[in-house]
Amino acid sequence: MTDRFHRQSNRLKGYDYTRAGAYYVTVCTPDRSHLFGEVVDERMALNALGKVVQQCWDAVPEHMPMVVLDECIVMPNHIHGIVVITEQADVPPPVGAGNFPPLRGVEPDPTEPPPDDPDAPRKRPIAIMVKNSLGHIMQTFKAAVSRQVYREGLLPRGTPVWQRGYYEHIIRNQAEWMRIAKYIRDNPANWEKDRFNR
Repeated sequence: MTDRFHRQSNRLKGYDYTRAGAYYVTVCTPDRSHLFGEVVDERMALNALGKVVQQCWDAVPEHMPMVVLDECIVMPNHIHGIVVITEQADVPPPVGAGNFPPLRGVEPDPTEPPPDDPDAPRKRPIAIMVKNSLGHIMQTFKAAVSRQVYREGLLPRGTPVWQRGYYEHIIRNQAEWMRIAKYIRDNPANWEKDRFNR
């Protein structure tokens, strides 16, 4: 095990952390299944699937240059991370909004009827995924993990790696940023009492 989870933060110099551009995100496995490894002696030991998750997470800025990643940890059944979006998403903000809008990721639902069938009942409105939004970033990350996991034969094709959606929280100031970063770093040591450990 390396010291990668205790690495120096790569925060952007001069970035105003009080604006809604930094997000704390959590993505879980279906039914909180322990797919990514185990906690041993208060440290996370990634298995092959967990290593794919870590590699895809680390690669996000290569594909989306407006993203900077800060603290993250892949746990047995979820990943916590801090995502900083450094540029506005490719859509004008709503009237009166001075900051990046807090968007939630919505993945395509295969049970939704096609949009050209107006008579079909709809479970919920179709969400439009805004390019470079937090939702787009998370959807792309999750899809990349699934593709690589199936390609490497780590799970049978079609077996879900993730539960639908993700949790997000806008980080509003530096004190909150530091508290969340510490929580992420300390996650393996606190695993026995973690609410995700079940």
